[in-house]
Amino acid sequence: MITKELVRKLAQERIDELDRGLFIVAISISSKFVINLELDKFEGYVAIDDCVSVSRNVEHNLDREEQDFELHVSSAGLDKPLRVLPQYVKNIGRTVEVTLKDGKEKEGVLLEATEEKIVVKTTRTEKSPETKKKVTIEEEETLPLATIKETKIVISFK
Repeated sequence: MITKELVRKLAQERIDELDRGLFIVAISISSKFVINLELDKFEGYVAIDDCVSVSRNVEHNLDREEQDFELHVSSAGLDKPLRVLPQYVKNIGRTVEVTLKDGKEKEGVLLEATEEKIVVKTTRTEKSPETKKKVTIEEEETLPLATIKETKIVISFK
């Protein structure tokens, strides 16, 4: 039987051998044994060669005679939400959009990430009550991970 633990072990073996800063973001196995394995990298981006190498190690160590399967190894992708702490840490300094479980949204620069929380610097403009001119207000907001539904990188082409 193919399990997430087995796939994780086989993938991690190759990741450790490669020593390129790769880490596992997600593993899913459907009822029809379609295995999806998503990787990311602490610095830079996941190369096709990284995916091929991890895929080969997993595929060569699973027995198709015992259980037929389909394997997909890919990078996590910029368009997908952040899901594990190393992704948050990797993206410190980037602008993120955070959707909270209560439906509120926050956008700002990711300043810090721990297993319990993230800190985001938000910016807004308001009219000053004294001068009636617009002023920029920056605030650091601490958001417990338990309150976060989704965090995505804001992609900008500026």
